[in-house]
Amino acid sequence: MSDSEDMTEFASIVERIERGEVPIKNIERELICPICKELFTHPLILPCQHSVCHKCVRELLMLNHEDSFDAGSECSMPGSPRSRVPSPSMERLDRLVRSATVRRSFGSRGRRGLHVLSSCSSISSPGWRRGSVTPRVTTIACPGCQHDIDLGERGISMLFRNFTLESIVERYRQAARAAIAIMCNICKPPQLQEATKSCMDCKASYCNECFKLHHPWGTPKAQHEYVGPTTNFRPKVLMCPEHEMEKVNMYCEVCRRPVCHLCKLGGSHANHKVTSMSNAYKILKEKLAKSIHYLISKEDQVRTQITELELLINQTEENGQLAERRANEHFERLFETLQERKSEMLRSIEQSRNRRLDQLKGQVEEYQGMLENSGLVGYAQEVLKETDQSCFVQTAKQLHTRIQKATESLRTFHPSADPCFDEFVLDTSREETLLKEMCFGGVPDPPLIDLSRSRVYNEATICWRLSDDHLPTDHQILEYRRQAEDGEDSGVWRATDRVYGPSAVVCDLEPDSLYAFRVRSCRNSMFSPYSPEVTFHTPPAPAFGFLFSDKCGFSTERLVLNKQRDSVESVAGMAFLLAAERVQTGSYIGLDYIIGDAGISQGRHYWAFRVEPHSYLVKVGVASDSKLLEWFHNPRDTSSPRYDHDSGHDSGSEDTCYEISQPFTLLTLGMGKLFIPKSSSSSSVSTASAASGDPGNRVLPMPNRVGVCLDYDAGRVYFYDADTMRCLYERQVDCSGTMYPAFGLMGSGKVHLEEFITAKRLTF
Repeated sequence: MSDSEDMTEFASIVERIERGEVPIKNIERELICPICKELFTHPLILPCQHSVCHKCVRELLMLNHEDSFDAGSECSMPGSPRSRVPSPSMERLDRLVRSATVRRSFGSRGRRGLHVLSSCSSISSPGWRRGSVTPRVTTIACPGCQHDIDLGERGISMLFRNFTLESIVERYRQAARAAIAIMCNICKPPQLQEATKSCMDCKASYCNECFKLHHPWGTPKAQHEYVGPTTNFRPKVLMCPEHEMEKVNMYCEVCRRPVCHLCKLGGSHANHKVTSMSNAYKILKEKLAKSIHYLISKEDQVRTQITELELLINQTEENGQLAERRANEHFERLFETLQERKSEMLRSIEQSRNRRLDQLKGQVEEYQGMLENSGLVGYAQEVLKETDQSCFVQTAKQLHTRIQKATESLRTFHPSADPCFDEFVLDTSREETLLKEMCFGGVPDPPLIDLSRSRVYNEATICWRLSDDHLPTDHQILEYRRQAEDGEDSGVWRATDRVYGPSAVVCDLEPDSLYAFRVRSCRNSMFSPYSPEVTFHTPPAPAFGFLFSDKCGFSTERLVLNKQRDSVESVAGMAFLLAAERVQTGSYIGLDYIIGDAGISQGRHYWAFRVEPHSYLVKVGVASDSKLLEWFHNPRDTSSPRYDHDSGHDSGSEDTCYEISQPFTLLTLGMGKLFIPKSSSSSSVSTASAASGDPGNRVLPMPNRVGVCLDYDAGRVYFYDADTMRCLYERQVDCSGTMYPAFGLMGSGKVHLEEFITAKRLTF
């Protein structure tokens, strides 16, 4: 399509929009307030560009105010007008406020909660009395995007009315009530006529005769703006909410809102880029029309995608019902199996119980026969009455045997059945565990590697986290491979053993190399997709393990070590605090040094640590044992500009002295910055700008983690950003003796050693 044809079609789109040929009935959901769920009434534009009814913003502010100060406030009194039964829209607002409050309480975005401002001045926003000292709630959650909107001191009055949306809503209402006519406001019954036009200046509707009568030719009223019959009368111009007597005639491109000339001259938009309202109108209208033109040109594609989505909806419904039926079938089979096992086991218990009862009851009958005048004893007593000797002997022989058995049974009493049913105790703990862990056999979600907790040295500790709504997994598999410096893959993926926790350790990594890591989950022999690959750069040397030494020159007065000796903090000291009443001027005059408890006499070694961003001044690096004696036994006045080689003193003597290889090298950090020393012939800096000598170019943001590498054999020390392994500074150092990691703290400062650096020492 040529440019002329494109412009012609673009112009036709604009004309269609302006003539209102776009079907108004198809845009109803764009005209619904997200709070009251009704057509917009006097909509206001929030800073996030979403619109809300004026009354809804007022009610939302009232609800936030009442929720924040429920006890003792005026609105909680029984006679208060707000104690009435809430309307349905108010109930929806209440649910919105409470859900937004919960999201703000548990969200992870910066500042959350209600922003409360105390004000004793007059308040124009709803729900507050003039001169009230009740704290004001000026922050609401946008119902569209859930962002916190701070209305500031002016409250609702700082928001613009969305007149364009208001006009569209009015046209929609007119289309919806086309059968209901708007009557003339001038005619009196019974001659009441239907209105044919409305005057936007008079804010009234007229029939033809009344309009001619009240807008005669040749008068100022004849110049009034009139439109079709309407009940929506809006101002002809927008007024600035900050300067109420000024019209908005410019558009701020930074804040994306109309402003007046006073806002640009000395207001909140003084330093912002603004453009004329006509230019902004033209640009924004062209952008909007082009966007609409693009959407209209893609109508067939949209309809095709709608058809695909509707097909997916049907498939989702069918597949969901099928999955429910299958799950029900599985559970029904489980229920049937459980019911069968239940019947069998209960039947076994019942049979054992009946058998034991029969045995015990038979034994009871046998013993009852031993009682006098009953059973065996009674029969024996009757036999004793027999006088015929032959007959007595014939009967007594068998009877005596029975009596002896009964006597023996009485002496060695033993129940014929055991009343205990221990052999029928059922242990279902394993089955219950299996049932609780029962889950669908779908593909699990991939885990995500946690960069903030993962650490890589010559060994790598890789941590990951699963999604919040993940199903239980059996195990994870971590894979890694070495990459070339140009990012090309230079090896096959190697996998660790099965990992049953949220982290894994990979050993024997090559120094100064780039490694890629990925992880995936497994459940029921089904693997998830791989997590996004994450790359780490290993340090240039093996990790050197040490703790802070509490023996050599350690100042217990001004340095505080934690129990594990992996963290040190600089404090003022009790002696200084006790003498503080005599202190009239403040100045730190000395560095407090502390070293590692292990030294280096050969090879290459690397260690890392973290300096708190609020630290006033911290020096980090290496020092030989000979230099330590000077530091700890002959302290110097560090307030002298000639003491520090990088003091800024212009005599040049300290720079000349520092050119000579020293038995120590310390890099300065403090106040969230890292300071590169002045370049010399024996040092190099990672950025060319730092070598220019300009102090501003030698100041870098403090890294989150700092790494130090000492090459003892080459007599060189390197300082790194430990997160990216970018070399920040390096120089020559005299390694004539045993070298120790050295730290100097001045004022408020704190240093934490990396866990991997201290782990082996703590274990030992």
